[in-house]
Amino acid sequence: MESIKFAKLSGAGNDFVIIDNRENILPENREKFVSKVCARRISVGADGLLLVENSDEADFKMRYYNSDGGEVETCGNGARCIARFAYMEKLVPSNEMTFETRAGIYSATVMIDTVKLKLGDASQLRLDFPLKLEDGTYTPSFANSGVPHVVYFVDDLENTEVVKLGRQTRYHKEFQPAGTNANFIKMRQDDAFDIRTYERGVEDETLACGTGCIASAIVAGAKGKASSPITAYTRGGYVLKVYFKINDDGASDVHLEGDARVICKGKLLTDSWNY
Repeated sequence: MESIKFAKLSGAGNDFVIIDNRENILPENREKFVSKVCARRISVGADGLLLVENSDEADFKMRYYNSDGGEVETCGNGARCIARFAYMEKLVPSNEMTFETRAGIYSATVMIDTVKLKLGDASQLRLDFPLKLEDGTYTPSFANSGVPHVVYFVDDLENTEVVKLGRQTRYHKEFQPAGTNANFIKMRQDDAFDIRTYERGVEDETLACGTGCIASAIVAGAKGKASSPITAYTRGGYVLKVYFKINDDGASDVHLEGDARVICKGKLLTDSWNY
């Protein structure tokens, strides 16, 4: 029976199947393969799938696919996990590395318990613009931290209808054709906030979103509600730290620090995707 080596890692509650695809070992229909492998209860199950591929510009290239099989620009939690995977599998010469993404070149340092990731600049910052949803007009903000994110400030995060409002935002005509992610945050004291995120591609609330934490931190910084570094407390109970420098269009010198845990390693058999 055909098999493909994989590892499953988790970053702040986001889980990923990761495969070394430098020798192009995946089946031809990649979208179908990803969606099948990421299906919970009937396969390995994950929020997304990450591939290590060859790069002429960095130590390797990261390809990221949401669980629906669609490829997107990047994933902050996934990028930390792929860095730990590359170090663990000795695909890079040291714990410091660079890798190519569709959102630009990232660098990472793998430490004992965490990975600190340097991403590209955030851009397209928009503060407090009107957005009409089904039950009224809201005034969220927006930042692109490698992928697009809308940010809502709320007073009652626990009772916010994240899936309902997130889905309306994700498919709103304002953000077509690519769509957007939606984040809901409640500020704490001492440069921190609690956050819940609706992720496009997953089409549901996830336990954490690294790029969502980055976009939300940058919006909070631009609005004067907090200063870098900002601590994000995610739905899954994990803590991420965001470092940045605000500029007119968004932010530069963007770093994301958090956990990247190895859950298991093994082989995908054909039954995991051929059903």
